[in-house]
Amino acid sequence: MNHEFLEAIEELEKDRGIDKEILIDTIEQALLTAYKKNFGSAQNVRVEFDRQGGNIKVFSQRVVVDESDLYDTFLEIELDDARKINPNYELGDIIENEVTPMDFGRIAAQTAKQVVVQRIREAEREIVYKEYLEKENEIVTGEVARVNKNIVYVNLGRIEAVMTQAEQIPGENYKAGQKIKVYILEVKKTNKGPQIVVSRSHPGLVKRLFEFEVPEIFEGIVQIKSIAREAGSRTKMAVKSIDEKIDPIGACVGPKGSRVKNIVDELGDEKIDIIKHSDDPAEFISASLSPSKVVKVEVNEEEKSALVVVPDYQLSLAIGKEGQNARLAAKLTNWKIDIKSESQASQE
Repeated sequence: MNHEFLEAIEELEKDRGIDKEILIDTIEQALLTAYKKNFGSAQNVRVEFDRQGGNIKVFSQRVVVDESDLYDTFLEIELDDARKINPNYELGDIIENEVTPMDFGRIAAQTAKQVVVQRIREAEREIVYKEYLEKENEIVTGEVARVNKNIVYVNLGRIEAVMTQAEQIPGENYKAGQKIKVYILEVKKTNKGPQIVVSRSHPGLVKRLFEFEVPEIFEGIVQIKSIAREAGSRTKMAVKSIDEKIDPIGACVGPKGSRVKNIVDELGDEKIDIIKHSDDPAEFISASLSPSKVVKVEVNEEEKSALVVVPDYQLSLAIGKEGQNARLAAKLTNWKIDIKSESQASQE
Protein backbone atom coordinates (compact mmCIF):
# COMPACT_ATOMS: atom_id res chain seq x y z
CA MET A 1 0.00 0.00 0.00
CA ASN A 2 1.30 3.51 -0.75
CA HIS A 3 0.56 7.20 -1.27
CA GLU A 4 -1.09 6.47 -4.63
CA PHE A 5 -3.67 4.23 -3.00
CA LEU A 6 -4.37 6.88 -0.35
CA GLU A 7 -4.82 9.48 -3.08
CA ALA A 8 -7.21 7.15 -4.90
CA ILE A 9 -9.33 6.86 -1.72
CA GLU A 10 -9.40 10.66 -1.39
CA GLU A 11 -10.52 10.94 -5.03
CA LEU A 12 -13.35 8.51 -4.33
CA GLU A 13 -14.47 10.72 -1.46
CA LYS A 14 -14.62 13.75 -3.78
CA ASP A 15 -16.10 12.08 -6.87
CA ARG A 16 -18.43 9.46 -5.37
CA GLY A 17 -19.22 10.98 -2.01
CA ILE A 18 -17.81 7.94 -0.15
CA ASP A 19 -16.58 8.99 3.30
CA LYS A 20 -12.83 8.33 3.45
CA GLU A 21 -12.84 7.35 7.14
CA ILE A 22 -15.71 4.89 6.67
CA LEU A 23 -13.87 3.37 3.70
CA ILE A 24 -10.61 3.04 5.66
CA ASP A 25 -12.44 1.48 8.63
CA THR A 26 -14.05 -1.02 6.25
CA ILE A 27 -10.64 -1.82 4.72
CA GLU A 28 -9.14 -2.37 8.20
CA GLN A 29 -11.95 -4.78 9.13
CA ALA A 30 -11.52 -6.67 5.86
CA LEU A 31 -7.73 -6.86 6.35
CA LEU A 32 -8.22 -8.17 9.88
CA THR A 33 -10.40 -10.98 8.47
CA ALA A 34 -7.81 -11.64 5.74
CA TYR A 35 -4.99 -11.81 8.29
CA LYS A 36 -6.82 -14.29 10.51
CA LYS A 37 -7.74 -16.39 7.48
CA ASN A 38 -4.15 -16.56 6.21
CA PHE A 39 -2.08 -16.40 9.38
CA GLY A 40 -4.24 -17.93 12.09
CA SER A 41 -7.24 -16.60 13.99
CA ALA A 42 -6.06 -17.45 17.51
CA GLN A 43 -4.16 -14.21 18.04
CA ASN A 44 -5.83 -11.05 19.22
CA VAL A 45 -4.65 -8.62 16.55
CA ARG A 46 -5.36 -5.12 15.28
CA VAL A 47 -4.84 -3.84 11.77
CA GLU A 48 -3.86 -0.21 11.27
CA PHE A 49 -4.02 1.78 8.06
CA ASP A 50 -1.50 4.63 8.14
CA ARG A 51 -3.49 7.74 7.06
CA GLN A 52 -0.28 9.58 6.16
CA GLY A 53 1.82 7.05 4.28
CA GLY A 54 -0.83 4.57 3.17
CA ASN A 55 0.99 1.67 4.85
CA ILE A 56 -0.69 -1.29 6.55
CA LYS A 57 0.56 -2.69 9.86
CA VAL A 58 -0.64 -5.58 12.01
CA PHE A 59 -0.25 -5.52 15.79
CA SER A 60 -0.76 -8.36 18.24
CA GLN A 61 -2.47 -7.37 21.50
CA ARG A 62 -1.94 -8.93 24.91
CA VAL A 63 -3.55 -7.98 28.22
CA VAL A 64 -1.32 -7.61 31.30
CA VAL A 65 -2.53 -10.08 33.97
CA ASP A 66 -1.44 -11.44 37.31
CA GLU A 67 0.62 -14.64 37.19
CA SER A 68 -2.23 -16.62 38.80
CA ASP A 69 -4.68 -15.42 36.13
CA LEU A 70 -2.53 -16.30 33.10
CA TYR A 71 -4.53 -18.55 30.77
CA ASP A 72 -3.44 -17.94 27.16
CA THR A 73 0.03 -16.57 26.31
CA PHE A 74 -1.22 -15.47 22.89
CA LEU A 75 -3.74 -13.14 24.50
CA GLU A 76 -2.17 -12.40 27.89
CA ILE A 77 1.19 -11.55 29.47
CA GLU A 78 2.32 -11.73 33.11
CA LEU A 79 2.83 -8.43 34.89
CA ASP A 80 6.51 -9.22 35.64
CA ASP A 81 7.24 -9.98 31.97
CA ALA A 82 5.39 -6.87 30.90
CA ARG A 83 7.47 -4.68 33.22
CA LYS A 84 10.64 -6.06 31.64
CA ILE A 85 9.42 -4.39 28.44
CA ASN A 86 8.27 -1.21 30.22
CA PRO A 87 8.29 -0.76 34.00
CA ASN A 88 5.21 1.49 33.81
CA TYR A 89 2.82 -1.29 32.75
CA GLU A 90 -0.04 -2.07 35.15
CA LEU A 91 -2.63 -4.87 35.35
CA GLY A 92 -5.22 -4.53 32.58
CA ASP A 93 -2.94 -2.61 30.22
CA ILE A 94 -2.66 -3.77 26.63
CA ILE A 95 0.74 -4.43 25.08
CA GLU A 96 1.06 -4.23 21.31
CA ASN A 97 3.76 -5.76 19.12
CA GLU A 98 3.97 -5.37 15.37
CA VAL A 99 3.52 -8.75 13.67
CA THR A 100 3.03 -7.66 10.06
CA PRO A 101 3.85 -10.72 7.89
CA MET A 102 6.39 -10.34 5.07
CA ASP A 103 3.83 -11.31 2.42
CA PHE A 104 0.98 -9.26 3.86
CA GLY A 105 1.40 -6.37 1.41
CA ARG A 106 0.12 -8.44 -1.53
CA ILE A 107 -2.86 -9.76 0.47
CA ALA A 108 -3.57 -6.26 1.76
CA ALA A 109 -3.59 -4.74 -1.73
CA GLN A 110 -5.90 -7.44 -3.07
CA THR A 111 -8.28 -7.20 -0.12
CA ALA A 112 -8.36 -3.40 -0.18
CA LYS A 113 -9.16 -3.42 -3.89
CA GLN A 114 -12.12 -5.77 -3.30
CA VAL A 115 -13.42 -3.57 -0.48
CA VAL A 116 -13.12 -0.41 -2.58
CA VAL A 117 -14.93 -1.98 -5.54
CA GLN A 118 -17.71 -3.21 -3.25
CA ARG A 119 -18.06 0.18 -1.56
CA ILE A 120 -18.23 1.92 -4.95
CA ARG A 121 -21.07 -0.41 -5.97
CA GLU A 122 -22.89 0.20 -2.69
CA ALA A 123 -22.41 3.97 -2.98
CA GLU A 124 -23.72 4.01 -6.55
CA ARG A 125 -26.74 1.93 -5.51
CA GLU A 126 -27.42 4.34 -2.64
CA ILE A 127 -27.19 7.35 -4.97
CA VAL A 128 -29.64 5.75 -7.44
CA TYR A 129 -31.95 4.71 -4.58
CA LYS A 130 -32.09 8.25 -3.17
CA GLU A 131 -32.51 9.78 -6.62
CA TYR A 132 -35.56 7.67 -7.47
CA LEU A 133 -36.97 7.74 -3.94
CA GLU A 134 -37.38 11.50 -4.48
CA LYS A 135 -39.23 10.70 -7.73
CA GLU A 136 -41.70 8.32 -6.09
CA ASN A 137 -45.27 9.22 -7.15
CA GLU A 138 -43.90 11.17 -10.11
CA ILE A 139 -43.91 10.55 -13.88
CA VAL A 140 -40.73 9.72 -15.79
CA THR A 141 -40.13 8.79 -19.40
CA GLY A 142 -38.45 5.46 -20.00
CA GLU A 143 -37.72 3.03 -22.79
CA VAL A 144 -39.04 -0.51 -22.93
CA ALA A 145 -35.98 -2.76 -22.55
CA ARG A 146 -37.75 -6.10 -22.92
CA VAL A 147 -40.95 -7.96 -22.14
CA ASN A 148 -40.71 -11.29 -20.36
CA LYS A 149 -43.63 -13.38 -19.07
CA ASN A 150 -46.03 -10.42 -18.96
CA ILE A 151 -43.51 -8.29 -17.06
CA VAL A 152 -42.25 -5.15 -18.80
CA TYR A 153 -38.73 -3.98 -17.97
CA VAL A 154 -38.34 -0.24 -18.48
CA ASN A 155 -34.93 1.41 -18.84
CA LEU A 156 -34.93 4.69 -16.90
CA GLY A 157 -31.31 5.52 -17.77
CA ARG A 158 -29.40 4.64 -14.59
CA ILE A 159 -31.57 1.69 -13.64
CA GLU A 160 -34.14 -0.73 -15.02
CA ALA A 161 -37.64 -0.58 -13.54
CA VAL A 162 -40.27 -3.31 -13.41
CA MET A 163 -43.88 -3.00 -14.55
CA THR A 164 -45.94 -6.02 -13.53
CA GLN A 165 -49.05 -7.09 -15.42
CA ALA A 166 -51.28 -5.50 -12.77
CA GLU A 167 -49.63 -2.13 -13.41
CA GLN A 168 -50.03 -2.27 -17.20
CA ILE A 169 -52.92 -0.79 -19.15
CA PRO A 170 -55.03 -3.76 -20.31
CA GLY A 171 -54.75 -4.25 -24.06
CA GLU A 172 -51.69 -2.01 -24.40
CA ASN A 173 -48.78 -3.62 -26.26
CA TYR A 174 -45.20 -2.90 -25.28
CA LYS A 175 -42.23 -3.35 -27.64
CA ALA A 176 -38.49 -3.07 -27.02
CA GLY A 177 -37.24 0.43 -27.80
CA GLN A 178 -40.67 2.02 -27.28
CA LYS A 179 -40.68 5.29 -25.29
CA ILE A 180 -43.36 5.37 -22.56
CA LYS A 181 -44.37 7.56 -19.65
CA VAL A 182 -44.60 5.66 -16.37
CA TYR A 183 -45.62 6.49 -12.82
CA ILE A 184 -43.04 5.58 -10.16
CA LEU A 185 -45.16 3.56 -7.78
CA GLU A 186 -42.58 2.23 -5.33
CA VAL A 187 -38.83 2.40 -4.71
CA LYS A 188 -37.49 -0.44 -2.56
CA LYS A 189 -34.02 -1.07 -1.15
CA THR A 190 -32.85 -4.68 -1.61
CA ASN A 191 -29.58 -6.58 -1.21
CA LYS A 192 -29.12 -6.45 -4.97
CA GLY A 193 -29.69 -2.71 -5.11
CA PRO A 194 -32.75 -0.50 -5.59
CA GLN A 195 -35.87 -2.05 -7.10
CA ILE A 196 -38.26 0.33 -8.82
CA VAL A 197 -41.87 -0.58 -9.57
CA VAL A 198 -43.58 1.57 -12.19
CA SER A 199 -47.18 1.77 -13.36
CA ARG A 200 -49.34 2.92 -16.23
CA SER A 201 -52.60 1.81 -14.62
CA HIS A 202 -52.38 3.83 -11.38
CA PRO A 203 -54.73 6.84 -11.00
CA GLY A 204 -51.65 8.88 -10.03
CA LEU A 205 -50.50 8.71 -13.66
CA VAL A 206 -53.64 10.57 -14.77
CA LYS A 207 -53.22 13.14 -12.01
CA ARG A 208 -49.60 13.87 -12.94
CA LEU A 209 -50.43 14.07 -16.66
CA PHE A 210 -53.05 16.74 -15.92
CA GLU A 211 -50.57 18.63 -13.74
CA PHE A 212 -48.14 18.75 -16.66
CA GLU A 213 -50.79 19.62 -19.23
CA VAL A 214 -52.93 22.13 -17.29
CA PRO A 215 -51.09 25.20 -15.91
CA GLU A 216 -54.00 26.02 -13.58
CA ILE A 217 -53.59 22.62 -11.87
CA PHE A 218 -49.81 22.98 -11.64
CA GLU A 219 -50.24 26.44 -10.09
CA GLY A 220 -52.86 25.15 -7.61
CA ILE A 221 -55.72 27.31 -8.90
CA VAL A 222 -57.60 24.19 -10.03
CA GLN A 223 -57.45 21.27 -7.61
CA ILE A 224 -57.92 17.59 -8.37
CA LYS A 225 -60.09 16.39 -5.50
CA SER A 226 -60.42 12.70 -6.41
CA ILE A 227 -59.83 10.24 -9.24
CA ALA A 228 -61.44 6.88 -9.98
CA ARG A 229 -59.89 4.85 -12.77
CA GLU A 230 -60.28 1.58 -14.62
CA ALA A 231 -57.15 1.72 -16.74
CA GLY A 232 -57.55 1.39 -20.48
CA SER A 233 -61.27 1.97 -20.30
CA ARG A 234 -62.44 4.96 -18.30
CA THR A 235 -61.44 7.54 -15.70
CA LYS A 236 -63.57 9.94 -13.67
CA MET A 237 -61.86 12.98 -12.16
CA ALA A 238 -63.39 15.55 -9.81
CA VAL A 239 -61.94 19.07 -9.96
CA LYS A 240 -62.50 22.30 -8.09
CA SER A 241 -61.38 25.89 -8.72
CA ILE A 242 -60.33 28.23 -5.91
CA ASP A 243 -60.89 31.15 -8.30
CA GLU A 244 -64.54 31.76 -9.20
CA LYS A 245 -63.50 33.30 -12.52
CA ILE A 246 -61.88 30.05 -13.69
CA ASP A 247 -64.00 27.13 -14.84
CA PRO A 248 -62.19 23.99 -13.58
CA ILE A 249 -63.66 21.71 -16.24
CA GLY A 250 -62.89 24.17 -19.04
CA ALA A 251 -59.30 24.55 -17.82
CA CYS A 252 -58.80 20.77 -17.90
CA VAL A 253 -60.41 20.33 -21.30
CA GLY A 254 -58.42 23.18 -22.81
CA PRO A 255 -58.96 25.15 -26.04
CA LYS A 256 -60.91 22.95 -28.46
CA GLY A 257 -60.31 20.03 -26.09
CA SER A 258 -56.56 20.06 -26.77
CA ARG A 259 -55.37 19.47 -23.20
CA VAL A 260 -57.55 16.49 -22.40
CA LYS A 261 -56.94 15.10 -25.90
CA ASN A 262 -53.18 14.95 -25.27
CA ILE A 263 -53.81 12.92 -22.13
CA VAL A 264 -56.35 10.63 -23.82
CA ASP A 265 -53.81 9.98 -26.60
CA GLU A 266 -51.12 9.16 -24.03
CA LEU A 267 -53.46 6.66 -22.35
CA GLY A 268 -54.52 4.92 -25.56
CA ASP A 269 -57.96 6.54 -26.03
CA GLU A 270 -59.05 5.95 -22.44
CA LYS A 271 -62.27 7.91 -21.79
CA ILE A 272 -61.98 10.69 -19.24
CA ASP A 273 -65.00 12.24 -17.50
CA ILE A 274 -64.14 15.55 -15.81
CA ILE A 275 -66.62 16.43 -13.09
CA LYS A 276 -67.01 19.55 -10.96
CA HIS A 277 -66.49 18.73 -7.31
CA SER A 278 -69.05 19.92 -4.77
CA ASP A 279 -69.11 19.93 -0.99
CA ASP A 280 -72.82 19.10 -1.23
CA PRO A 281 -72.95 15.27 -1.37
CA ALA A 282 -76.17 15.16 -3.40
CA GLU A 283 -74.82 17.59 -5.97
CA PHE A 284 -71.47 15.79 -6.19
CA ILE A 285 -73.07 12.34 -6.53
CA SER A 286 -75.41 13.67 -9.24
CA ALA A 287 -72.44 15.09 -11.19
CA SER A 288 -70.39 11.91 -10.72
CA LEU A 289 -72.92 9.87 -12.72
CA SER A 290 -72.31 12.00 -15.82
CA PRO A 291 -73.15 11.68 -18.69
CA SER A 292 -76.43 10.40 -17.23
CA LYS A 293 -79.14 12.85 -16.15
CA VAL A 294 -80.34 12.62 -12.55
CA VAL A 295 -83.87 13.39 -11.30
CA LYS A 296 -83.11 13.39 -7.57
CA VAL A 297 -80.63 12.19 -4.97
CA GLU A 298 -81.57 11.12 -1.45
CA VAL A 299 -78.56 10.88 0.88
CA ASN A 300 -78.14 9.01 4.15
CA GLU A 301 -75.31 10.82 5.97
CA GLU A 302 -74.95 8.18 8.71
CA GLU A 303 -74.52 5.25 6.33
CA LYS A 304 -72.85 7.43 3.70
CA SER A 305 -75.18 5.96 1.11
CA ALA A 306 -77.37 7.56 -1.54
CA LEU A 307 -80.43 6.62 -3.55
CA VAL A 308 -80.25 8.13 -7.03
CA VAL A 309 -83.32 8.32 -9.25
CA VAL A 310 -82.81 8.71 -13.00
CA PRO A 311 -85.22 8.85 -15.97
CA ASP A 312 -86.24 5.40 -17.22
CA TYR A 313 -84.46 5.86 -20.52
CA GLN A 314 -81.24 6.90 -18.68
CA LEU A 315 -81.01 3.90 -16.33
CA SER A 316 -78.64 1.83 -18.45
CA LEU A 317 -76.49 4.92 -19.12
CA ALA A 318 -76.32 5.75 -15.40
CA ILE A 319 -75.30 2.22 -14.49
CA GLY A 320 -72.97 1.89 -17.47
CA LYS A 321 -71.66 -1.15 -19.30
CA GLU A 322 -71.17 -3.94 -16.75
CA GLY A 323 -71.91 -1.36 -14.02
CA GLN A 324 -68.80 0.68 -14.77
CA ASN A 325 -70.30 4.17 -14.58
CA ALA A 326 -71.95 3.51 -11.22
CA ARG A 327 -68.85 1.75 -9.89
CA LEU A 328 -66.53 4.64 -10.82
CA ALA A 329 -68.99 7.19 -9.40
CA ALA A 330 -68.99 5.33 -6.07
CA LYS A 331 -65.17 5.27 -6.01
CA LEU A 332 -64.96 8.94 -6.97
CA THR A 333 -67.36 10.17 -4.30
CA ASN A 334 -66.57 7.49 -1.72
CA TRP A 335 -70.35 6.99 -1.26
CA LYS A 336 -72.41 3.85 -1.68
CA ILE A 337 -74.77 4.59 -4.58
CA ASP A 338 -78.04 2.79 -5.37
CA ILE A 339 -79.50 3.74 -8.76
CA LYS A 340 -83.18 3.32 -9.65
CA SER A 341 -85.32 4.46 -12.55
CA GLU A 342 -88.33 6.73 -11.96
CA SER A 343 -90.67 3.77 -12.56
CA GLN A 344 -88.85 1.59 -10.00
CA ALA A 345 -88.79 4.41 -7.46
CA SER A 346 -92.54 5.14 -7.84
CA GLN A 347 -93.43 1.44 -7.47
CA GLU A 348 -91.45 1.21 -4.24
